[in-house]
Amino acid sequence: MLKKRLVGVVTIKDGWAVQSIGYGRYLPLGKPECLVENLDRWGADEILVQVIDRSAKERGPDFGLLGRIARLGLETPLIYGGGIHSVEDGVRVIQEGADRLVLDSMLHDAPATIKNLSECLGAQALIAALPLFWNGGQIEWLDYLRGSSGALPAKILTLAETGTVSEMLIIDWRHEGYQGGFEPRLVGNFPSNDVPLIVFGGISDPSQMAELLQIENVAAVAVGNFLNYREHTVQKWKEALVAMPLRPPVYESKYLANV
Repeated sequence: MLKKRLVGVVTIKDGWAVQSIGYGRYLPLGKPECLVENLDRWGADEILVQVIDRSAKERGPDFGLLGRIARLGLETPLIYGGGIHSVEDGVRVIQEGADRLVLDSMLHDAPATIKNLSECLGAQALIAALPLFWNGGQIEWLDYLRGSSGALPAKILTLAETGTVSEMLIIDWRHEGYQGGFEPRLVGNFPSNDVPLIVFGGISDPSQMAELLQIENVAAVAVGNFLNYREHTVQKWKEALVAMPLRPPVYESKYLANV
């Protein structure tokens, strides 16, 4: 049975897809929809579009971007994160073509709204994003809007344990964009073994991915920058991970059918 997934990540800032390095330095890559189309064509299991400057600028979701992506006619499920502040925002993002939502600032500011959104859309549509880092022998949770951090509170874990959200996205934000940088202690010391996890940040080669996929509660690995350096990286990684419970690499698609 296929139980694990490879998620391709497109990071967007100021309307452009960017190569992000520790969420502090950015290099432009081009139009977001072009990167999304590539990931769809190469056979990613899901595509996460994270628009990282919407909440900080107090702007809502990027519906213009969602409209452009919808016109691509993706075969791959789409996850969207960025600027979602209300039930109405979340519902409209789904209506505009996303399959699932990533929630971040709402975890700090409006957990009750997350419960309302879950009742409306179902837990399967919701993913909680946790920017974490390893500090002095413990996991700390970053509140990027306030520039503060602290221990991960139990009330956040209960969102998954009670079925309010379906998965949690662990983001190693300090090592994001750095080759081989993901900190495995963020998974090994995560305070619950019952929460399905998506891991992201500094995952750059198949061997590193294989180690993470062997952990029972790791449901998916997410990769951003390192899928954009050359064509067909998704297929090559899946070929190297043939022993893992992943969907096989895709070599034919609607793109080839239309040639």
